[in-house]
Amino acid sequence: MINKIEFSAKNLTSNAGLFLLLEHANKAGVFDLIDNDLVFDNTSTNKIKMNHIKTMLCGNFVGIDKLERLKLLQSDPLINEFAISIKEPETVSRFLGNFSYKTTQMLREINFKVFRKLLRKNKLKSITIDIDSSVVNVEGHQEGAVKGYNPKKLGNNCYNLQFAFCDEIKAYLTGYVRSGDTYTSNGTSEMIKEIMAYLKDEGLEITFRMDSGYFDEDILETIGSFGCTYVIKGKEYSTLVAQVTNPSIVFVTGEEGRETAELTAALNTWDKARRFVVSRVLKDEKDRKQLSFLEGEEYNYFFFVTNTGLSSVEVVEFYVL
Repeated sequence: MINKIEFSAKNLTSNAGLFLLLEHANKAGVFDLIDNDLVFDNTSTNKIKMNHIKTMLCGNFVGIDKLERLKLLQSDPLINEFAISIKEPETVSRFLGNFSYKTTQMLREINFKVFRKLLRKNKLKSITIDIDSSVVNVEGHQEGAVKGYNPKKLGNNCYNLQFAFCDEIKAYLTGYVRSGDTYTSNGTSEMIKEIMAYLKDEGLEITFRMDSGYFDEDILETIGSFGCTYVIKGKEYSTLVAQVTNPSIVFVTGEEGRETAELTAALNTWDKARRFVVSRVLKDEKDRKQLSFLEGEEYNYFFFVTNTGLSSVEVVEFYVL
C-alpha cells in the first residue's frame, strides 16, 4: 500500500535551480560590476536598477518570454531569499524604458569585463569565437521588427540577432538586435573590431568560425588585419565548383567516405586568392541514379576558406565540431 504524501512545506519551489545561478553570478562579481559601472542619469532609477536587473535575470534563467509571466516569480520563497522584489510587469517595463544607447553600451562593456575574468580564470592561450545570427519571431508591431527571413513563422515581423560566443568556455561575448530584413553579415566586421579592441591585450591566439552567411572578403580582411585566423564555410559558387570538378584535382579519402582536397582561388570580386579546403561526400543512391555527363556530379561539395595551418581534414573537423 502506498501512503499518501503531502507537500506542505512553506519553502518548496519549482525554481530551485535559480539558487546556483544567482550564487554564481554573485561570486563572479557580476552584480558588483553592474552596480558600479551601470549608471543612469536619474538618481531614482539608479536606486532601483539592481532589483529590476536581478528580476530580469531570474526571468531569463527560468525561460520567461513575456514580462507578464514575471508574476509567476512574485511569491517564490527563493527569490525573496535573495532580497529580490518582483514588481508588476508594467513597473518593470517602465524601468526598461530608461535604457538609452549610453546605458546599453555600459552593459556591453560590463559583459566584456565578465568575459575577460572567465578567460583569465581558465588560463586559455587560444580560443575559438563563433559568430552567428538567429531570427526572433514577434507578434504585433514592435519597434524595429519588420518582415524578413523568418523560417519560424513565414510572413511575420521579426528581429535578426547577431551574437558571438567563445567555444572553449561556452561564454557569450557580445551581440545586438537588428531589424528582421538585415542581411546576415551586415555589421560583422564592426563586431570583430569591437571584440578585438577588448581582447587585444590578452595575448590570445584567436580563430573565428562562421557559416556561409559570413562568406565575405571584407570580413576575411578584417580578421587578417588583427593577425587572427578563420575557418568560414564558403558558398557553392560556379567558379569554385568548376575547379573542384576538374579531373586534375586530387581528393584524399578520409573517414566515413568523406574526401578532401585543397585549392587556391580568388572569386571575381576578390582582390587576392585564398586557401580553400573542399570536402565532398557521395550523394544518396537515389540521387545518383540520374546519370550525368559531368564529372563529379555524384558528390555533394562543401567549401571552407581558411588561413589556418590546419590540414584539410583538420579544417573540416574543426568546422563540424
